Amino acid sequence: MTATLPSIRNVRIAKITLNIGVGKDEELMKKGLKLLQKLTPLSPVKTVTKKRIPGWGLRPGLTIGCKVTVRKDTETLLKRLLVAKGKKLSLRNFDNHGNFSFGIPEYIDIEGLEYDPELKIIGLEAAVTLERPGFRVKNRKIKPAKVGKSHLVTKDDAVTFVQNLGVEVE
Repeated sequence: MTATLPSIRNVRIAKITLNIGVGKDEELMKKGLKLLQKLTPLSPVKTVTKKRIPGWGLRPGLTIGCKVTVRKDTETLLKRLLVAKGKKLSLRNFDNHGNFSFGIPEYIDIEGLEYDPELKIIGLEAAVTLERPGFRVKNRKIKPAKVGKSHLVTKDDAVTFVQNLGVEVE
């Protein structure tokens, strides 16, 4: 019995990055970390500034947000996030490399999460990276190579992928 291999042209989700930007507010940082722990089983990391921007009061080493990158069971998480978005995305959410991102203004819209009085209302951003089988050649340690132009994920491929999930793209 032979196993059927997936088509090399199929688009799949490489990762979903969830991000909460809080600025310099330490209390909001704790709430953001707690929200990301509720949403995924992974532990989030704090994002730290690298540049000095005096106009915004930023200096190197200051924590300004938190994020978590999900690489397993991404399709179910994406479906939950898209339901919170109303299953509607704009063409402006997509870039030319087949990635898309969107914001969720209130976490209580996500399936499975209920209002927590300790968290109040917090929003988050989701960035979805798409790839095809064979993209490993550009990231591997031994003899990395370029991905062919015809094998790259385009904006149209990403829009088609999202529409197959039942999302309306305007």
